[in-house]
Amino acid sequence: MRIEPREHCEQFGNVQINGLQRVIELDAGAAAPAAGPGDGGDIVVPAEALAATEEEMAIIIACMNEEYRTIEGVLSGVPHDCLVILVSNSDRPGRGRGAVDRYAAEVRMLEAFGARARRSVIAVHQADPGVAAAFRKAGMPELVDATGDGLVYRGKGEAMIIGMAVAAFTGRKYVGFVDADNFVPGSVTEYCKVFAAGLHSARSPYAMVRISWNSKPKVRGEQLVFDKKGRSSRVVNEWLNHLLQEYTGYDTDLIVTGNAGEHAMTMELGLQLRLARGYAIEPYELINILERFGCGGSTTDSDTDSGHDSDDDMEVCAPPTPPRTPPQSQTRSSQPRQQQHQHRPTPAPTNLVEIMQIETRNPHFHDTTKGDEHVQDMQLQGLNALYHSPVAPAALRARLLRHMVEHLGLEPGCEPPRERTYPPLAAALDFGVFFDVLTSEATSLRQIGLGAEVDVLLADRCAAGYRNQRRGRRPGRSEAGARHAAAQRGDRDDQGSPPSSPDGWDSTKIKAARSWGTIRRTSTA
Repeated sequence: MRIEPREHCEQFGNVQINGLQRVIELDAGAAAPAAGPGDGGDIVVPAEALAATEEEMAIIIACMNEEYRTIEGVLSGVPHDCLVILVSNSDRPGRGRGAVDRYAAEVRMLEAFGARARRSVIAVHQADPGVAAAFRKAGMPELVDATGDGLVYRGKGEAMIIGMAVAAFTGRKYVGFVDADNFVPGSVTEYCKVFAAGLHSARSPYAMVRISWNSKPKVRGEQLVFDKKGRSSRVVNEWLNHLLQEYTGYDTDLIVTGNAGEHAMTMELGLQLRLARGYAIEPYELINILERFGCGGSTTDSDTDSGHDSDDDMEVCAPPTPPRTPPQSQTRSSQPRQQQHQHRPTPAPTNLVEIMQIETRNPHFHDTTKGDEHVQDMQLQGLNALYHSPVAPAALRARLLRHMVEHLGLEPGCEPPRERTYPPLAAALDFGVFFDVLTSEATSLRQIGLGAEVDVLLADRCAAGYRNQRRGRRPGRSEAGARHAAAQRGDRDDQGSPPSSPDGWDSTKIKAARSWGTIRRTSTA
């Protein structure tokens, strides 16, 4: 793939936001030499480099009542070596618009697709009580509607958080998101290739790639019109750029991906971010990156306070600090969570958080039947998050408030509601407890195309991958979970850790290579 060079960027603290780059060639040719950002010309990523990056990427698809053929088309567009994680909030008996179990039909479709394509898919339902129990018991009860149905809150943001938590166990280095209502499988392929090209060429281990669609076609009258921006994107981008203007002093249109549903990031970055509910999640990713690592500082206590319940729940400090490492073992104690957070070590501020925005070639055709209310909800949720952000100056908030009263139906004299936000997974979640509860209580969890030992292998992969790749300790696993894994392998509890192989992976991972091929490369039906 050949992409335009990075000709313009702005830096805010430790955050570098690159200007829009276009895809020049979807396929740069077998003989094209690799070229990176420092070579002064186009960025060229060879096919083998794209493939290697795709092998380390999980693609999360959040769906809710999309047509089965549309979802199957999206699946067919995801490169073969990417692991697909489907998080569904589709109707089930007793929940939704009818008695039809749409999730069961989705699982049957996934099973047929996995068998035919000889690849693996992990699926889970957002409203599974076992998923809620896993988050609640693992230290992240904020995600659960405790005063309502006791399940994980409805919303796209919540589905993405579930997907990211599951992806963390596969040892993948990158996580990407694509929408489930895309009618063109080829555009999904391009998005994933762009993710791989951008993340491969990133100069920082804390990197994000955000897709700017080439166009979003609509039928007006009898003519197909190729609009460059959607209605929500225009508004949210404008106000995010107003925020940047407050810090640069001059007008800018740098941000063009405020509502980018298609985006990817390194797992190191994703696990450090606060994430927001619903449609606020995509713009809030940018806002939270600026809160934590740019615009003059990094947050402190915000890692554990959910919901932005007060203006001072996010203390902004200097100097900016980059994210922590991926999930590692944490010893739970009886201390309050906020006190635990305050004693966590802080890494040296040496790494940039790099945000790339890349314009694709394919037009984006998707479901446009959700109506004006859907578009307004997307605008409101993103702007609500900006209004209550500690990096938004008072003057900007006043202008934004007037805009929301005049154009978005906010009652005069009222403030916009605060969006729910959730603590970073790396700070809040005990991954070992989460894994044990999820695999034992989440009845909707399906690991399609994977071997029967997959639960044990996921645990072993998590332990071996993070211990050896990151030179850290294994993520916390409960004693019961460890005993279960050992029993399934036929090991004794007192045998200790298995020896490491020359390439840094534990022998358990090598011993299980045939089954792991389903998740890594070769795939089996």
